[in-house]
Amino acid sequence: QQQLVESGGGSVQAGGSLRLSCVASGHAARGACMAWFRQAPGKEREGVASIYIVSGLTTYADSVKGRFTIARDNAKNTVYLEMASLKVEDTAMYYCAAAESMWHSAWRRLSPTDYNFWGQGTQVTVSS
Repeated sequence: QQQLVESGGGSVQAGGSLRLSCVASGHAARGACMAWFRQAPGKEREGVASIYIVSGLTTYADSVKGRFTIARDNAKNTVYLEMASLKVEDTAMYYCAAAESMWHSAWRRLSPTDYNFWGQGTQVTVSS
């Protein structure tokens, strides 16, 4: 049994901040890296950020670089996405994902197909 459970989504005004959490269990808790993806209606799912669990090395999509921070607390099997200076364009369903293994050459591509486990998603809505 493996599971990823997201929380922390909600509605916030542009310029505000929000913190998402993802708790992992089972095989998903023993993955090499974890990531956040998002998908807005009518758009493709896109990678937001990813982190290697052991090293803490991170990578971000250009659209969120400097505004979002991904972090992990290995003792709690939890990964966070701290979002600041939120924009209307950040509105989407946000999904937590985990990969059992990850080739470093593919890691920065933030491709959904490279991840094995997925949470149910948590909605983030940013209003103007």
